[in-house]
Amino acid sequence: MLDMIQLLDKDIEQSNDVILLGMWGMGGVGKTTIAKAIYNKIGRDFEGRSFLANIREVWERNFGQVELQEQLLFDINKEMTTKIQNIESGKNILKDRLWHKRVLIVLDDVNTLEQMNALCGSSKWFGSGSRIIITTRDKHILSRNRVSQVFKMKHLDENESIELFSWHAFKNATPTKDFAEISRDVVEYSGGLPLALEVLGSYLLDRSVIEWQCVLEKLRRIPNNQVQKKLKISYDALNEDIEKEIFLNIACFFIDMDTNDVTHILNGCGLFAEIGISILIERSLVTVDAKDRLGMHDLLRDMGREIIREESPEVFEERCRLWFHEDVLDVLSKQTGTKSIKGLALKLPRANAKCLSTKAFKEMTTRLRLLQLDGVKLDGDFEILSRNLRWLCWNGFPLTHIPTDFYRESLVSIELENSNVKRVWKEAQVLLSISFYLNFRPGCTFESNSWRLL
Repeated sequence: MLDMIQLLDKDIEQSNDVILLGMWGMGGVGKTTIAKAIYNKIGRDFEGRSFLANIREVWERNFGQVELQEQLLFDINKEMTTKIQNIESGKNILKDRLWHKRVLIVLDDVNTLEQMNALCGSSKWFGSGSRIIITTRDKHILSRNRVSQVFKMKHLDENESIELFSWHAFKNATPTKDFAEISRDVVEYSGGLPLALEVLGSYLLDRSVIEWQCVLEKLRRIPNNQVQKKLKISYDALNEDIEKEIFLNIACFFIDMDTNDVTHILNGCGLFAEIGISILIERSLVTVDAKDRLGMHDLLRDMGREIIREESPEVFEERCRLWFHEDVLDVLSKQTGTKSIKGLALKLPRANAKCLSTKAFKEMTTRLRLLQLDGVKLDGDFEILSRNLRWLCWNGFPLTHIPTDFYRESLVSIELENSNVKRVWKEAQVLLSISFYLNFRPGCTFESNSWRLL
């Protein structure tokens, strides 16, 4: 935080231009906290200042748009008599009243371009030397030269996380001796996210070690409600169901996978993945690393999975996606799968490999598109399993070839690693509806039994 304050402070001292600065990052990462620190530190150096908090929330209220414009005018000019009739007249009034003043304005939690245009339509609205700071979860709002510079918010490192958590959990800068180890477990779970560290620290204050252990175990299945609610804002703000589908699929199945491979699979599901993934990146919901692999903060992953769990908390088979091995085993072993299930992942230790019947998938075939297996053997009619599959990832595939009754017309990707496959299909196959290409992993040959059809 200090580095950002120093950087902004230095920039402010060196330039008399009107400068717009963007602060971008996922929910709970500390954008508002840092913006407030900057505002309090340098605010007195300006002729007027205004901190418009929670713009996303206020904007949705009745008359919230003009309420924000009036608040901005009052904070800077101390005018109480001016009443704004509508957004357009508000823009003109702001330009007329503020163009000659050197002001500091923070626009907190902006989530639409309409908000930007209503409150900060142009740098010409403000006097020389003014500074406008915009915090947002959506990078697209800050693009196309709308701001002078964008600061991507970083998560706290381990030491910073321990200190922040400890102030809330122990009212001290470090954990007490008996709680040192489990405090590190909670900090690791929080992933450097200030919101989670503060919420969990306050919740665990004055509780016993046994209670801490119980809370941590619960968190691995069900996220904290306060954290969930804050993070879910970004998901709820997605404009289309397709974008939400892509996010949920990545959260359940595609983290740490190659972006191009995932795009190919999702397009096979009719999800227009190129634009969808791009939007998720802009909204701070998904990341892509230097190796072009998809990533997601663990708490965002858990947020997505909790959305699915809440569809049917008690009846696993009524959820649209299944990934937790105990839930999946329950559904497959009891053969209680339903048409609700779109994707399923079951990963088991090879030493404890399970043999299940393909009949367990009979009721899922209408909508099941994504299937990921590891340490699993299947027995029975493979056409039941595969009628509408788009992606099959089966680590440790036990057969020497893909069964002849395995329906392939809908597939866009097959990944069989550490398998016993000697040949792809026992007999020559004609594939009419889809084009495949064989992609060997680096350093692998066909004999190594680690290959993919995409």
